[in-house]
Amino acid sequence: MNGQRGFVKAVTRVLSVQRNLTRVLAACLAGWMAVALTGCSGRGSVDIANSQGGDPATVDAPIFYVKRTVPKQSDDLRVLRPAVPKADLFKRASASASAPEVNITARITGTDSYDIKDVDASVDGKKIAFAMRGPLTMNMDDAKPPFWQLWEYDIAGDTLTQVLPASTSSTGNDVAPHFMPDGRIVFASTRQRQSQAILLDENKPQFEAQDENRTESAFVLHVVTPGTDDLHQISFNQSNDSDPTVLLNGRILWSRWDHIPGKDGIHLYTSNPDGTDVQLYYGANSHATGTKGSIIEFVKPREMQDGRILTLVRPYTNVDFGGDLVLIDGKNYVENTQPTLDNPGGTGPAQTEATQNDISTVPGPSPGGRFNSAYPLWDGTNRIIVSWSQCRLLDNTQNPPIIVPCTDARLADPNAQAAPPIYSLWMFDPSQNTLTPIIAPVEGVMYTDVVVAQARQIQNIILDGQTVDPTLKGALVGVLDIKSVYDFDGVDTAQPSIAALADPAATTAAQRPARFVRLEKAVSIPDRDTVNLAGSAFGASNFMREILGYAPIEPDGSVRVEVPPDVAFQISVLDANGRRIFSTHNAWLQVRAGEVVTCNGCHAPAAGPNPHSHGRANLFKPAYGGATTAGQPFPHTLSTYLPNAGETMAEARARTTCTNVAAGSCSMRPSMNVYYSDVWTDPTAAGRAKDVSFDYSYNNTLQFATPVPARPASCVDTPTNPAWNPICRTVINYTKHIQALWDLPRQTVVGGVVTADHTCSQSGCHSTSGAAANTVQAPAGQLNLTSAASDQEPTQPISYRHLLFTHNQQEVNMGALQDTPGPLDAAGNPTAIPVGPYMNAGSANGALSSAFLGRFAPGSGSTHAGWLSPAELRLISEWLDIGAQFFNDPFDPAVPVN
Repeated sequence: MNGQRGFVKAVTRVLSVQRNLTRVLAACLAGWMAVALTGCSGRGSVDIANSQGGDPATVDAPIFYVKRTVPKQSDDLRVLRPAVPKADLFKRASASASAPEVNITARITGTDSYDIKDVDASVDGKKIAFAMRGPLTMNMDDAKPPFWQLWEYDIAGDTLTQVLPASTSSTGNDVAPHFMPDGRIVFASTRQRQSQAILLDENKPQFEAQDENRTESAFVLHVVTPGTDDLHQISFNQSNDSDPTVLLNGRILWSRWDHIPGKDGIHLYTSNPDGTDVQLYYGANSHATGTKGSIIEFVKPREMQDGRILTLVRPYTNVDFGGDLVLIDGKNYVENTQPTLDNPGGTGPAQTEATQNDISTVPGPSPGGRFNSAYPLWDGTNRIIVSWSQCRLLDNTQNPPIIVPCTDARLADPNAQAAPPIYSLWMFDPSQNTLTPIIAPVEGVMYTDVVVAQARQIQNIILDGQTVDPTLKGALVGVLDIKSVYDFDGVDTAQPSIAALADPAATTAAQRPARFVRLEKAVSIPDRDTVNLAGSAFGASNFMREILGYAPIEPDGSVRVEVPPDVAFQISVLDANGRRIFSTHNAWLQVRAGEVVTCNGCHAPAAGPNPHSHGRANLFKPAYGGATTAGQPFPHTLSTYLPNAGETMAEARARTTCTNVAAGSCSMRPSMNVYYSDVWTDPTAAGRAKDVSFDYSYNNTLQFATPVPARPASCVDTPTNPAWNPICRTVINYTKHIQALWDLPRQTVVGGVVTADHTCSQSGCHSTSGAAANTVQAPAGQLNLTSAASDQEPTQPISYRHLLFTHNQQEVNMGALQDTPGPLDAAGNPTAIPVGPYMNAGSANGALSSAFLGRFAPGSGSTHAGWLSPAELRLISEWLDIGAQFFNDPFDPAVPVN
């Protein structure tokens, strides 16, 4: 306690925190270096207060915290199970510098090295939950450290128990426990309980799917009743969901690493406790709000008593395990400057700094130090207990280097190097603008994850299944309901209007740009011990996708379609050719069994200085209100589907046809094929005939003769016999399904004589073999569509490389094929002329893809008109749209492995 008393005496006065405070504290405090909390960048200053005179930091409730040795390597917010040094959980009877410290976990950790993190206190203040793993040994496999397990500490009984039974404790990593008001615990886990069950439905082995970086198994949210194995998964993100907490309204709030292609950020999401109604809460377009516009992530959220969200903001890594604390007005804003409909005219900012410390969120020294964690009190004071480290520098001019205070002159040095952090516990009082010490800093030690075992206002309880449809739940499906795909940010973007497109007298089907939606599912990627995939397995994209099915878009742009529950999916809006016309939907959606997910429409891609966010209710007024009159047909349509007031065409049709959601007549059932049938036009009222029906079917033998990519085969349906079910998938592997199109014989035979041969990879065409025997040629159009191994990537055929990657132009020289020489480079070295690619991976309507596919379309400008059928062109289109992967099944026997 001598060091503690010395620490307290050193701060017996309230010191105005200016630049010279560093020198004052440096002179006063033996054994550790403090730093000024400065007023740079207009952020004012915070006073350092003493902990004497009535102990102003005291809270009449126990506090719990983790004390660990400082890790030698930087942390990374994207990795939730790093190997770090020894830690224990400690208790003090109050948040007082004079309160004795008690080691709670020593009875288990002993002299071994254990790691502990993510501490939480129950609402009644009687229990503590945390994550612990160990023992950690010097010789353990870094790739296979001990599992993180959840523990619960009963304060009155002084007992420690595992939250999950020992029999299930080693079947996944469990972290970030948080008490729910009904006694259950929500936590992040790699168990992926429901996701692994779905793998079995897909005839795959069970495994922990990797995050989208393929760094570690993805952590997703689960709920458990302590002491039982009654747990279930409630989130289905493809990367990590972490730091869950329960809001006063009863909803779960958490940090989601959103890493779908085109996005990479950690922002806040909410849902009901059963995983229904997942919504973006805050921050998808507020990441560039750190120091000097630097990128920050939003982690460790906790609700303040006034309803604001206290959040740690920091970059992924290289900031000494800490960052800044901000308060977010999430009730009125979804982004820093984007208000909700309840806050019209709000301009923000929604984010305000919790303290006036001059915190830097870029790597390097931070003048005002950094925060590692924080816990708000619920006693009407708005006080926050924080884990804070002062700014300190390494003076490398000394030998050995020494730790020195941060002064203006030293911080101005571009080579200034931060010293190791020295996180300890402080009480921040916003009313007095003071930080009061609770625990003296100790070199080489971090005090983090502090909580107060203080009774708080109990949250609203939202019962599981409260918002689901029992009929849909019994059919094991959810529903996606879109009012109109032409509604962009509450604006009618249809030309001339949604109402005109919906009227068969004004618009034909061919004049409507949006005709189908496609449901696309992420393919779970196993760890390397299960299947060690080579990078070439992914091909032109760094991910794999499957197709769940197709559904028509009604004339008014509405959609109501069944979706498999408990899978991460996205949607694409397609034209009449089955090709995506809008940008890829760049967020993962999910539905639980029986859930109906509704949205007004679509939205423009995030762009510009102030992009809009979506995915949260009450952000935009709908541009389309549906039927204006009940019991009357939509204008110039048949009376088959009479709407209720406010219903869209999709809703009216589904209500009429889906009294049995499993029946083939239900309009909400997707299909593995692409069909169109005009069920709306009243020829008499519209003054014209119905639009022509068509289908692009895998099982249309006149159009499709190569292997069918649908799994299982029973999912392949017909317009009169829908066969879709929640486990249907379209899995397109290039070698089996696309190369087969190039190799399929396409000969016209008249009287036993071949009069035309349009086989793509035949000699004399897209091949290096000439039409005459034993001759070579440059392939037609410099595009080789044979299955020969590529010299660029031997595990892939040359056709795949030529279609999607740049390659060298070739010519015949003295009977041999060689690269066409290009001009000499600046150094006088020979070059080759590059050609290709011929397709856009990720877009069938991209310029390259459109030019390629256009060759097969009817019309005078087409050079290959009719050589590929509409169903074959549809297969190529969907393969391109979902990323043109080389393989879409990690367990295919032919998939390249390391």
